[in-house]
Amino acid sequence: MKWWQRLIGAAGKEPPSQSGTEAPLSENRAAISFEPVPKQVPTLAQQREWREKVLVYVGEVNDFGRRYAADPESMAEALEPACPALEHLAVAAVNAIRQANETGDIERLREEWPPAQEPLIPVLEKNGISIPTVCILSDQSVVVRVGTAYQPGRTFHLTENEARELPDPGYFGRSPCRRYFAYAREAGVEICEGWLGRSLAICSWPNGLEGIPSEYHAKSLEKVPTATRLVPFPDGRKVLLVAPEGVFLLHPDRAVRLLPTEEDIRLLFDYELKEGSLPQDLSVSLSMEHGAVSPDGKLIAAGNQDSKHHIFDAEGNLLAEVGPLMDYPHHALFAEDGSLIAFNSCHFYDGVTLAVPVHLLPGLSTKSYEEDERTPVLEDGSRVYAGAARGDEFVIGDASGVLRAFSTAGQKRWVQRIGSSTGAIDISADGRMLVASTYAGFVSFFRLDAGRQAPHQIGYGNHEEVCRWIFWKHEENPLRW
Repeated sequence: MKWWQRLIGAAGKEPPSQSGTEAPLSENRAAISFEPVPKQVPTLAQQREWREKVLVYVGEVNDFGRRYAADPESMAEALEPACPALEHLAVAAVNAIRQANETGDIERLREEWPPAQEPLIPVLEKNGISIPTVCILSDQSVVVRVGTAYQPGRTFHLTENEARELPDPGYFGRSPCRRYFAYAREAGVEICEGWLGRSLAICSWPNGLEGIPSEYHAKSLEKVPTATRLVPFPDGRKVLLVAPEGVFLLHPDRAVRLLPTEEDIRLLFDYELKEGSLPQDLSVSLSMEHGAVSPDGKLIAAGNQDSKHHIFDAEGNLLAEVGPLMDYPHHALFAEDGSLIAFNSCHFYDGVTLAVPVHLLPGLSTKSYEEDERTPVLEDGSRVYAGAARGDEFVIGDASGVLRAFSTAGQKRWVQRIGSSTGAIDISADGRMLVASTYAGFVSFFRLDAGRQAPHQIGYGNHEEVCRWIFWKHEENPLRW
C-alpha cells in the first residue's frame, strides 16, 4: 500500500512505523545495550548530499500525492517515489545537529540539514524513547513527559528555543478545561490548580477489588496501578485513571471501577477458573486501555482491547455501548464542543474511527462490525494513538507517524507526516499551535494556519513545523532541530 494512498484515505493497511517498530515494542528497548552516536565533524559534501536528496525526495512524494488525489484510479498501480539511501549520512547529520545546538544557529541547521526521518532509522532504533504526554500551558510553553509510563521518566519544560529539565512530578495529565493537572504520587493522584499549582485534593488509588462480584476471591493489587492516562475533571474534584489494572473514577475517598464491566469480569473469571486457575489467583489486566472526559465533565468515553466502546456518566453509570467496526477498541476523543465522541478501533496498523453523537445518549447500543447510520465513519484506515480537537475538527496521530485532520462530519482537511508512531498531541487554547510527540523521541511544534509549510514537510496543509526537539537515550541534553 502506497503511503500517499493512506494519506487521502484509501482502504488498506498502513506501512510499518518509520522508527522500525510499532510503539508497544519500543517499551522493551531499555533492556538492550546501545552504543551512542560517535562524534565526528560532518563535511560540506555530506551536508550538500543530505540537503539535495532530502528536498528532492520530499518534492517527489508531495507531487505524487497531489497527482494521486486528483486521479486515484489512473495512479493505482503507480510506484511511490523511493526514499533515497542516506543512512550513511546519519552520523554526520546527528553531529551537525549537535554542533548547531552548541552554537545556537538552528535556523541555519534547518536550512542546510532539513529534518528527515528515514535516514535516521539506524540511530532511532538504538536511541529512540517514547514521549507519551505533552501539554501546552497558558503561556504557550510546553511540558512533556519523556519515557514510558512503566518506568521512571523525566519531565521537561519546552519552548521553541529552550528545553529545561524539571524536578520530575511523576506521570501527569490535564483536565479538558486546561485548569487542573493530576499527578501520580505514591499516596494517590494529586489534583492541582494549574501546572504544579495549589493542591486541591488527593484521590486514593484503587485496591483492585472495586467492582469485583462478591462470589469471586480476586487478588488485591500489590502496588499502585501504572497510570497510562490521567484526566482530572473540570470540577477539580475527581480523576479518570486509565491503567492496565482497569479504568477507574477516582474520588478522594473512593474508587469506582468502570472497566472491565461486571459482566466482562464474570466472563473472564469463569473462563480462567474453567482453564484451571486458582480462585486466589484471579486478577484483571487490560490491553489498549483508553479513556477521555467530555469538556463539561458530564461524560466519560472508555474502552480496551476486549471491550466495546463504552460511554459513562460522571458518576460511572453506563449510558451506552457501541460496537467497534474492527477487532480492538483503541482510542476515544471528544469534539471541542462536546457534541460528538470519536471512537477508534484497529487491527494491526489498520483502523476505523466512528462518530457517536451525544444527543443519542443514553441508551444507544449498536452491534460490533456492523456500520450503523447513527454512528457514521469519520476516518477509515488509521490506528489512532493520540488525538486533539479544534473547532469542528479532529486531529489524530496514527501508528505510522502521520497527523490527519478531518471535520466532525468526516470531511478530510489536512495531513502531515511526523515520523514514527505518535505519542501525544496537544493544541493550544487559541488553536494556533499544535505540538506532537513520537515514540522515536521527537517533539514537533507546528504553527497552525501559517499559510505555508517548511520545505522538508511531507503532506499537505497550511501548517508550518517551526521546531523539532529530540530526546534520545544517549544524548546528554535535548537537541533542537
